[in-house]
Amino acid sequence: MNPTIELLKSHRSIRKFKDQQIPRELFEDLIRAGQCAATSNHVQAYTIIHVVNPESRRKLAELAGGQTYVESCSDFLVFCADMKRATESAEKAGADVIRGMTEQLLVASIDAALIAQNVVVAAESEGLGICYIGGIRNNPQEVSDLLKLPEHVYPVFGLCLGYPDQQPEVKPRLPLAAILKQDAYDDSQDEHLVARFDDTMARYYRERTGGNKDTNWSEQLKPLFTSKLRPHMKEFLNKRGFGVK
Repeated sequence: MNPTIELLKSHRSIRKFKDQQIPRELFEDLIRAGQCAATSNHVQAYTIIHVVNPESRRKLAELAGGQTYVESCSDFLVFCADMKRATESAEKAGADVIRGMTEQLLVASIDAALIAQNVVVAAESEGLGICYIGGIRNNPQEVSDLLKLPEHVYPVFGLCLGYPDQQPEVKPRLPLAAILKQDAYDDSQDEHLVARFDDTMARYYRERTGGNKDTNWSEQLKPLFTSKLRPHMKEFLNKRGFGVK
């Protein structure tokens, strides 16, 4: 068995952490491992804010929708898409810089996701638990103000790191045939595959909750598509100098 593949396949989100701090040397090693992730044109269009102040952590937990594990984890990070450093460096080198391109938004957001996932894999290889916090985008302006983020920087998501105090099951994923297509996009079997996956998820939820949760994957998706999810993000990103051209 390949231990790296087995580690990746064992991922779970952890929302309950022990009162135990990650050693500083290990913490910094995780970030260095993150930096080794692929990055478009070596731009490294990210900045990570390590939030240590307890009051800031409390406020971020509130802004993210009351997610208390933001406060209780050993370390909380906010991964930011950052085009400020790169564009200013290019400008100082003599470039006539064009800001606000949608591609810059994509590059910086993808770079932030790639470094974060490297940090996650490194952390889990050390027995740590993680939980991504997309709720950071519930109130992105307030988060930006709290973290003093300048223009051309925006908070993409948060990340809880710590020693797990729970052992949840691995959540099932869609069948490989639903997401892996050969040569072209073919959805002829998707309806059947999704129906099978709905049955799998229904069993998972029933077993995990002792029969108290009667739902499936498709049902869980409904809130995402029956309301305008975070409609403030477009205006917010435009104000931050992203995605206007």
